[in-house]
Amino acid sequence: MRVASLYRYPIKGLSPHALTEAALTADDYFPGDRLYAIENGPGGFDPAAPAHQPKIKFLMLMRNARLAALSSHFDDASNALTLSQNGEELARGDLSTQEGRERIAAFVAAYIGDDMRGAARLLAAPNGFRFTDSKSGFVSLVNLASVAEIERKIGRPVDPLRFRANIYLEGLEPWREHDMIGAALNVGDARLEIIKTTDRCAATGVAPGVGERDMDIVQTLRSGWGHIDCGVYARVAAGGRICVGDALSAA
Repeated sequence: MRVASLYRYPIKGLSPHALTEAALTADDYFPGDRLYAIENGPGGFDPAAPAHQPKIKFLMLMRNARLAALSSHFDDASNALTLSQNGEELARGDLSTQEGRERIAAFVAAYIGDDMRGAARLLAAPNGFRFTDSKSGFVSLVNLASVAEIERKIGRPVDPLRFRANIYLEGLEPWREHDMIGAALNVGDARLEIIKTTDRCAATGVAPGVGERDMDIVQTLRSGWGHIDCGVYARVAAGGRICVGDALSAA
């Protein structure tokens, strides 16, 4: 069992950024992940007292499939977010500034159009908080062998990025990850504690990079295996650097 790939999603609902390594911190989130989110109309989020909000309050793939057609690039050094499509830059903004966040929010609201329920507001996560789907969504893992089983059931290719995980694993039997709840795994210099399975929604039906809904992963899971789970969430029990290619072992 080893790390096949690593990804972060700086802006909730937008495209992933591939990594070769990541420095995990104990009891913290995956670095650079879900740092920002775009409210779909007034959602009541208070940055002074941040609390987990249902994902339906934000723009996200489950209801806003067109987001998948946008390519996003976030530069950590400058805090600049660039949105493009088919190689053409459409919008750019410095997310550390109010002006930059408003520029990006205005573009995305116009792009989404009738799916907006009110004004868009691009939110930055306060320290110690992230815009994850789950309250305990610290680090997400997906087993590529389980994705391959879904692919066989559907009868056509299934891009693993539909599951928007931080860590993709290979060398594990299909669905074996669901038996690991409560177990601890060493990976690189870090240790992860598997805490729960990840239930899936209609976001997985959206083709990455296309912006169209082309399959029903949730129904495939339900009819094929009697559940709607694919992947697991983990807590960072001990921090450290992890890299693509690192082996995982029982702690």
